[in-house]
Amino acid sequence: MPRDRYQNRIELLQGTLDMLVLRALRAGPRHGYGITQTIAAGSRDVLQVETGSLYPALHRMEKRGLVVAEWALTDFNQRAKFYRLTPAGRRQLEAERARWDLMAEAITRLMNAKDSEAPA
Repeated sequence: MPRDRYQNRIELLQGTLDMLVLRALRAGPRHGYGITQTIAAGSRDVLQVETGSLYPALHRMEKRGLVVAEWALTDFNQRAKFYRLTPAGRRQLEAERARWDLMAEAITRLMNAKDSEAPA
């Protein structure tokens, strides 16, 4: 990975991690490493989720009924906990996506505004 790409990694905003994990699970069950790889690949390695953040988020979402977990074998015949979305998790993803779209649009509008358009 180019050095400047590593330096440009973005710290996740509060609350964004759950949305990204739910999005990673939308296509089907994944174990923790698979979730981190999905997020990294989908962001072209800009977003990197550390295990110290991922597993507490997964446990929190499991307690809320957004994901369920079960033990299974990986492609390499290793036992791992696989997480999948529940119907409540799909609804939560859609709600978070709508909020994200609204916020991203507002930030884009503000960042692209001419200085003469900004309130004093």
